Amino acid sequence: MSGFAPHHPETVFTYGAPRLKLGVGARHELGHDLAELGARRVLLVTDAGVAATGRPAEIADRLAADGLDVVVFDGARVEPTDGSLEDAVAFARDAGPVDAVLAVGGGSSIDTAKAVALLLTNDGELMDYVNAPVGKGRAPSQPLLPLVAVPTTTGTGSESTTICVLDVVDQHVKTGISHPRLRPVLAVVDPELTLTQPASVTAASGLDILCHALESYTARPYTSYEAKQAGERVPYCGSNPISDVWSERALALMAGSFRRAVSHGDDLDARTEVATAATFAGLGFGNAGVHIPHANAYPIAGQVREFRPEGYPGDDGASGHAGLVPHGMAVSLTAPAAFRFTFEAAPERHVRAARLLDPDASMPADPADLLPQVLTAIMRDVGIPAGLSAVGFGSNDLDPLVDGAMKQQRLLATAPRDVTEDDVAGILDASLELW
Repeated sequence: MSGFAPHHPETVFTYGAPRLKLGVGARHELGHDLAELGARRVLLVTDAGVAATGRPAEIADRLAADGLDVVVFDGARVEPTDGSLEDAVAFARDAGPVDAVLAVGGGSSIDTAKAVALLLTNDGELMDYVNAPVGKGRAPSQPLLPLVAVPTTTGTGSESTTICVLDVVDQHVKTGISHPRLRPVLAVVDPELTLTQPASVTAASGLDILCHALESYTARPYTSYEAKQAGERVPYCGSNPISDVWSERALALMAGSFRRAVSHGDDLDARTEVATAATFAGLGFGNAGVHIPHANAYPIAGQVREFRPEGYPGDDGASGHAGLVPHGMAVSLTAPAAFRFTFEAAPERHVRAARLLDPDASMPADPADLLPQVLTAIMRDVGIPAGLSAVGFGSNDLDPLVDGAMKQQRLLATAPRDVTEDDVAGILDASLELW
C-alpha cells in the first residue's frame, strides 16, 4: 500500500478476541459457561422482535434450570439511540446487582448490553464515553461486568468487537464507544438461532459481513502508522497478517453461502457458514479496523427520513424520524464507490478480494472496477436498494452527509488513502445510483 511515509514506522500490531464457542446447539451450554465466570444472577438483554421468537425465554428457562437467577430486559432498540441505551442502563440499575450480562440478539442487543456492562461499573454519563468529537471520549476506569454475547443475526460481528454503536439523536449522527474493555469475554455463536432471521435482515447484515472483511483487508497496514508507545495503542491497528487471514476466509465462506442463506433461510448449512463468516470478519475488523463505507454509513442512517425496509420493526419515535436504513445496508450503499477510490492504494488486494468473492468474474477494462462490479452484483441479487436515491437521498443531501462522515475521523484514519471532504462528496455522489 502507498501514500504514507511515517518517520518511525510501527513494528508492532495487536490482536484481541473473545473466547469463542461456535456450533449448532452451543446455546445449551450457557449455564455452564456463565457459572465458570462466577455468575449467579444474570441480566439478559434482548429486543422485542427477538423476544417474540421465544429464543430468549428458552435460554432464560434453561439458565434457571441450571440454578441461575435471570432478569430479562427486552427493550433494546433496533439501531440503538443514546436515549434507548440510557433507558437500558436505568432498567439495569433498578433491577439490582448482577454478576454478568448476557446479550441475546443482533448487534443492537449486544451493543446495548455493552453500554449496560460499562455504566453498571463506571461512573459518569453515557456521553462521557462516546467517541470524540461527538462525546467526550472518556476511557472506562474500572473493569466492566463480564459480557457473554449470543448473536441471533449474522453480520454485525459485535460479539467479537470493542465497539458499541449508537445514534446520537440531537446531533443526527451515528457514532460509538470504543475501548478494549467493551469486548465480550465470550461469544457463543449458534447458527440455529439465525433460522428465524428474515431474508431482508439476512441480506442487510450479510453486506455488513462483506464490508467488515473488505474494509479490514484494504485498511492501511499497521506499518504505515507512526510507532506508538504502549499506552497509545488503540483497538484498530490497521491491516496485519492475522486479520488478513480472518478476512480472506470470511470472504470465501460468503462467496459460497450468502445468496443461499438469503433465498433459502431454512438451509442450516448456509446459515452455519454465514454465521462463521460473520464471526471471522468480526475477528478481522475488530483489530484491523474499518474505513470509508462505515464512516459514510453513520450519517446515512442518522439522516434518513422515511425509508424503511421490510422485515424491520416500525418506528417507536425515539430516533426523531420515521425512517430506518439498517446498518449493513447503510454501509453497503457507498462501498462500491469507496473501493473504487481506494483501489490505487493496493490494487492487488482489491483484485484478490474480488476473486475470493467471485473467482469467475471477468476483468473489466479498468481493474479498479472489478471489486465494485462484484460487490454490486451481490447487492442486486440479495435485494439491497440500488443506491442512496433508493433510500430517499438526493444531491441536495450531500453536504450534510459529507459533514457527518467527516466526523468519523477514527474510521477515516484507517483508510488506505487520505480522505478529504471532496473525496467523500465524490463517493457519495457516485453512490446515488448504483445500477
